[in-house]
Amino acid sequence: MDKRLLCLRHGDGPMDDRITTWCGANQIRCDARRAWQGQDAGQITDDVIGVVVYGGIYNANDTRKHPFLNDEYRIIDAAMMAGIPLLGICQGAQMIAHHMGAWAGAPTHGNHEFGWYEVTPTGEAGGFLNAPMHFVQSHFHTFDIPNGATHLARSPLFENQAFRVDDRVVGVQFHPEQTMAGFQRWQVRADEWGRWSEPGVQNLETQNRLMLEHDAAQGAWMRSFLDGFFAARA
Repeated sequence: MDKRLLCLRHGDGPMDDRITTWCGANQIRCDARRAWQGQDAGQITDDVIGVVVYGGIYNANDTRKHPFLNDEYRIIDAAMMAGIPLLGICQGAQMIAHHMGAWAGAPTHGNHEFGWYEVTPTGEAGGFLNAPMHFVQSHFHTFDIPNGATHLARSPLFENQAFRVDDRVVGVQFHPEQTMAGFQRWQVRADEWGRWSEPGVQNLETQNRLMLEHDAAQGAWMRSFLDGFFAARA
């Protein structure tokens, strides 16, 4: 039976991120679902090695405004009940935290992270992150650490950058899946999103310098994480 990774995506850009590339390299089908476009979010069946909930523009608690989120919460709940690996990225991490009863939303400090920011492991991070690293960020919402979860990482602007639940669920606020090409597309759209003038946002020159310095390390970290996180079922 072919193995597949169920990927809940919130955009229609090119599928050239590091998760898609990892699937191709490991003969795993990347089953991309876009519930925001009206597509069914899918089902958890025996061939699913795990679930990834990608980032996006939707607020975790806006289920009345965006009913499709309820379909994605169904998948989040099913993955947690089945005990299969569940990875939430940015909006995805906020949704997992919200599903577990934690607060998620825009903090009162008003800061944004758009660029490459240093993320530091907590004392409980273990092998998740061995030393501070720069990762791609694009957000201004955040989450509280859910009850029963382990706080894994922080940044100077956002205390909660990653959490883990029982080695089967991981939420990250940053975007380790993103490539330079993908981030450059975000830079092009930054004017449309009104990003450049927000507090905490890096300027273009700083972003490009840090991207060249840290992209390779981010890519190596992500490949290692995916190998370990999904290995048992892949």
